[in-house]
Amino acid sequence: MSPLVLGVGACLAGWIGLYALLGYTNGSCGYEWNCRLVTLFHGILAVCITAYIGYIDGLWPFTYPGTKNTPLQVIAMVISLGYFIFDMAWCVYFRTEGLVMLAHHTMSILGIMLILWLGESGIESCAVLFGSEITNPLLQTRWFLKHSGRYDSILGDVVDILFVLLFVFMRIFVGGAMLYRELISPRPKFIIKCGGLAMYALSWVFMVDISRFTYRKFRCWMNHRRMAEVNEQDVKRD
Repeated sequence: MSPLVLGVGACLAGWIGLYALLGYTNGSCGYEWNCRLVTLFHGILAVCITAYIGYIDGLWPFTYPGTKNTPLQVIAMVISLGYFIFDMAWCVYFRTEGLVMLAHHTMSILGIMLILWLGESGIESCAVLFGSEITNPLLQTRWFLKHSGRYDSILGDVVDILFVLLFVFMRIFVGGAMLYRELISPRPKFIIKCGGLAMYALSWVFMVDISRFTYRKFRCWMNHRRMAEVNEQDVKRD
């Protein structure tokens, strides 16, 4: 059996084991709470590893797309592939996510598998992992705040603002620049370029949902402000 298959299997078993451990020690919080703790841990781990690859260990992804995978890049992709398989199975079993998120997980799984099989373009894959997972801690924090009754607060507003700004900057602007460098470079294979286009298009699908959320949030803030002004005027009249 291929060492890569064994590695992915070991990582998958590790994520399942972490989820089972959380369920045993933290069972009162529910299945989704513990799954999101696993997701949070993966997001932090993936960001740390891919940041080290991009800024210290590896080649710069904007300059050298399509190069051969390094051992550390392979490790990062194997760890994340094991996680995505676990989370995809969890989401399908519990039916917690819609088609867009399932499509994101499917493309992530197939894309990482393809890059591991080809043995190249690992630096772009790690850059995409970094850009997509860097907003993950904020997304999970928002969910935890909401389900612990602390979302309607200044902290909840700060988390929302940071998430939107970071998503737009990393997924749309930096992701667009990364895609442009990928498309004009002669090194990456055509199928990798198609995968990059698909992932960037999916980011815009998420962006539409985030724009709607931002609009609703802004209207909510404005309504609260008007209510506060009305209450203040009523107090002055009294």
